[in-house]
Amino acid sequence: MNRAFMPVAFAALVSVISGCSTSKDEMLPAGDSNMLELWQGKGASGSAQRGAQGREALRRPLSETEDQHADKLDHSYSRTQESEITQQFPRLPNPDMVMYVFPHLAGGNSPVPGYSTVFPFYSQVQYALPGERTEDL
Repeated sequence: MNRAFMPVAFAALVSVISGCSTSKDEMLPAGDSNMLELWQGKGASGSAQRGAQGREALRRPLSETEDQHADKLDHSYSRTQESEITQQFPRLPNPDMVMYVFPHLAGGNSPVPGYSTVFPFYSQVQYALPGERTEDL
């Protein structure tokens, strides 16, 4: 093993072992409050105050740029005459396959004349995603 690597490996091992030496109660002391009291702000003063500040930050109004972006997003999903005419999910090509069945005997004694039949290449209709190119297919 490389001697330059040994101190790095030893330091990593010591940090891992020392990280496991603390107890849960030392890191997260249990209080007398339950979750409802903490949420309502009746628990420990520091955590309740931080929780209230966090909730207030989430309740802020939208800025002008966020409001404009939200309007553009709403218009992209709304239905218009143009979006109803154009296909948002165009069908992918599904070529027809022609099969000829040669004359044969059915059940050993009934003659069946030869015929041709047409069936699609794929068993299900496939659709392209919006923006996916289909003209080259």
